[in-house]
Amino acid sequence: MPIISGFLGIEIFMYFNEHNPPHFHAKYNEFRAEILIETLSVKEGRLPPRILGLVTEWAELHKKELLENWNSLKKTGEFKKIKPLI
Repeated sequence: MPIISGFLGIEIFMYFNEHNPPHFHAKYNEFRAEILIETLSVKEGRLPPRILGLVTEWAELHKKELLENWNSLKKTGEFKKIKPLI
């Protein structure tokens, strides 16, 4: 489970050999959610509204990098860290 970014107590990560559609996972305290990269909507789970807003703001800025990591993890198992929000 590579952590690809983290900020304000939020961890953003992807799993190796993940299923489609492309998505990432966000964790904040006891809350967890899967976020679809294309639409930035919650596929599964829940985050507090303020935290979800920060995560989607960050993801909007880094959509291209998220998709690159998604494809790279599936093909080679490699990934690059993504700059945090702030």
